[in-house]
Amino acid sequence: MTLSNIKGRLQLILTKEEIDVDLFEQFFEVIDIGDFIGVEGRMYTTKTNEKTLRIESYVFLGKALRTLPEKWHGVSDVELRYRQRYLDLLMTKDTQRRLLMKTKMVRAIRRFLEDQDFLEVETPVLQHTSSGALAKPFRTFHNALDMELNLRIAPETYLKRLIAGGFTKVFEFAKCFRNEGISPQHLQEFTMVEGYAAYWNYEDSMKLMRDMVLFILDQAFTTTTITIKGQTIDFSKEWDVVSFRDLIVKDTGIDMDLYPDVEDLYEETKRRNIDLDYADSDIESLGRGNFIDLLYKKMCRPHLVRPTFLVQHPIDLSPLARANDHDSASADRFQLVVNGAEIINAYSELVDPLEQRRRLEAQAVLKNEGDLEAMEMDEDYLTAMEYGMPPISGWGFGIERLLMVLTDCETIKDCVLFPLTKKM
Repeated sequence: MTLSNIKGRLQLILTKEEIDVDLFEQFFEVIDIGDFIGVEGRMYTTKTNEKTLRIESYVFLGKALRTLPEKWHGVSDVELRYRQRYLDLLMTKDTQRRLLMKTKMVRAIRRFLEDQDFLEVETPVLQHTSSGALAKPFRTFHNALDMELNLRIAPETYLKRLIAGGFTKVFEFAKCFRNEGISPQHLQEFTMVEGYAAYWNYEDSMKLMRDMVLFILDQAFTTTTITIKGQTIDFSKEWDVVSFRDLIVKDTGIDMDLYPDVEDLYEETKRRNIDLDYADSDIESLGRGNFIDLLYKKMCRPHLVRPTFLVQHPIDLSPLARANDHDSASADRFQLVVNGAEIINAYSELVDPLEQRRRLEAQAVLKNEGDLEAMEMDEDYLTAMEYGMPPISGWGFGIERLLMVLTDCETIKDCVLFPLTKKM
């Protein structure tokens, strides 16, 4: 028989010659597959070079009342895998390996950032406003204080409050919640790692994030070369750098700089017969930034397989980012895209409270006009900015998304221990 758990397996042999006769008979009467036992005996190696323990005594530790799935092929029922993840972990080696890899990644990320003198902190999950990202929040109600609150969509503005409070390098493993559509790349509840460094710009963060990814690969995967969609990629080689505008021109033929109004940009996509797979009634409510983002996600992002830094995003897609000194319409920002997935987002932060107020007011107008993913006004954050902020660069990424890409996984739900499912 075999004893096994998440850390490994051990073959056992039970013979009449090695154990009390009553215990031998009792084993077949009492013990079933899935039960827990403790054993003592002598170790030896079989002719097939497998470590084996000859049982001299055993104790019964726990009973399984349900029969385990067939053990050789893992759990094939997808619905069962997500609803009863403990069975999937018991029976499916790929699931075990992937989710153990997630633990190794978290350990490596924490070690890397601490070695770079970043301090780990915690910020609130319950927030008054949905700031820090362009996303629709989950809403909840605080009974004791009699007020509505949001579950955070990102820890950004609170981490930057800490920079205003004198911290210089901070990061957080933050549970975040975004009430958006389900897809193979999106979770409504996910773990984000986000950090900020005073006196840095986005180019400093680009170097940090490249070094971090290489460290993760070395520590968790023991290699910098992995296979994605049948293509072998060596992350230690130089990564491509491409501007947002150039990428959209290449894949759609549209120069977004020629269309400062979202209505004209929308008409141009229709003229070119570009189907964005978005309801007309909803698409017309999008601001220019979110419309450009939709165009990019549908037409460009799926073609980026090798590690690529996407830079020079439109400023109206980056309401918390610093404008470029030479082109005020673009932001000092980058995203790392691998295999059609954005795995890191970063920029030089906007630290001018007057300009930040103007942009948040513009976002509030879009929200009132029906853009559900636009940001809300955040007066408390603006107050913190008015007390002064140094130059800052920040970055963030989802642990599950990174794991999905690096393990060439088809769906992000396979990268969560207990994914959300509909109630039976």
